Amino acid sequence: MAEDTPLNTRNLVIYEIFVRNHGRHGTFADVTADLPRIRAMGVDVIWFMPIYPIGQKNRKGTLGSPYAIQNYREVNPELGTKEEFRLLCQYAHALGLKVIIDVVYNHTAPDSVLVNEHPEWFYKDENGRLAPTNPVWSDVVDLVYADPALWDYQIETLRQWVELGVDGFRCDVAAAVPLPFWQRAREELAHIKPNLLWLAESVHTAYLLQRRQQGLVAHADSELFAAFDLAYDYDIWPLWEKAVHDPKGVLPYLTALWYQKGIYPAHAVKMRCVENHDQPRIMKRAPTRAQALAWTAFQAFNEGAFLIYAGQESESVHTPDLFEPDRIKWGSYSLQPFLTELCQLKKHPIVQQGHFTVLRGTPAISALWQAEKEGLFGVFNVSGVVDVQPTPLTNGRYTDLLSGFPVEVRDGQMAVPDSAVILRYPGRIDPTPHIQPHIIP
Repeated sequence: MAEDTPLNTRNLVIYEIFVRNHGRHGTFADVTADLPRIRAMGVDVIWFMPIYPIGQKNRKGTLGSPYAIQNYREVNPELGTKEEFRLLCQYAHALGLKVIIDVVYNHTAPDSVLVNEHPEWFYKDENGRLAPTNPVWSDVVDLVYADPALWDYQIETLRQWVELGVDGFRCDVAAAVPLPFWQRAREELAHIKPNLLWLAESVHTAYLLQRRQQGLVAHADSELFAAFDLAYDYDIWPLWEKAVHDPKGVLPYLTALWYQKGIYPAHAVKMRCVENHDQPRIMKRAPTRAQALAWTAFQAFNEGAFLIYAGQESESVHTPDLFEPDRIKWGSYSLQPFLTELCQLKKHPIVQQGHFTVLRGTPAISALWQAEKEGLFGVFNVSGVVDVQPTPLTNGRYTDLLSGFPVEVRDGQMAVPDSAVILRYPGRIDPTPHIQPHIIP
């Protein structure tokens, strides 16, 4: 992959890295040494959680949150130097990887460079003190984008990182920053590097409504796609959380997936995942290991980009602490072959060229990618059932692309797998009759 080639966002695999907790020492050097393994999985993009110096004032824990940033234009010396980061980007490009970094433009640490130099750029509470608009985030203070000079400063900062080798940005709480700022930033930076990747952390619907009731900036996903290539799927995340624990939640979640296809612009792409740095590990969240694998396989097979959080390939049950030293325990990388198969399937020509449809939610989830002359059919046992699954496939023996094992289809049925199977089939299946009767109540 050339450094500045455009990406097919709906087939992307993104790998999230918390440098402080990655490898033996938690440095850029540790990540650099691990890049060949990460690339071999089929990853396209590595996303670095914030790599900047962390503020001291109101710091949480021993090391502080990487999202409480002291200086947007420097790197945390505990991780390495700017030159080491530049060389890391260079090496990643040589391997065919893109590099995106966290941009945290909603707030800074209370003792940040910007607080010291431009206190007028910040939100003030009823007592005239700098504060966060979300009281839970007590280690930060919020920015207000009323002064054009702040826009200039922030865009210049992004330009400096692009010139250092960055290929895009994951924008923290993007919904809380004015959309025109993001649009201008994207437009100006495109003159430097045309194919930058822009990923928005959109927010839960409840948080969106809460901010709007307070008269604060709060953009819905449908608005963010005017500036971003990708967005989180937090708008329906609570439905997914319920589905993981309660089989009765599966159909409402799949219904929400179906609505997503119609309420967002045609170019909109969601990023799917089963865990990230703010969420429990899937191996802890799911009732059984088999169900965790089924959900992982479904979200990788699902329409949209797919995110892997470092440590997922070792079946980690522990989400690294944001405020304390907490190195990932890698173990035997037991899930790496499974995740590699899923990553490779994201690049399958059928997925690149085809159309995605969820067919059923019970007894297991079934879905397919249909291209012109062939397709991929997946069954995902997210509820841990023992049953037979209706299937539109013709009778015969198929090969599971995840395990290599045979799967028999007889009389329009197949056994529900322990976790997941994905089968390749010839010809065309018309999925239309299967959609609404099974998903829409």
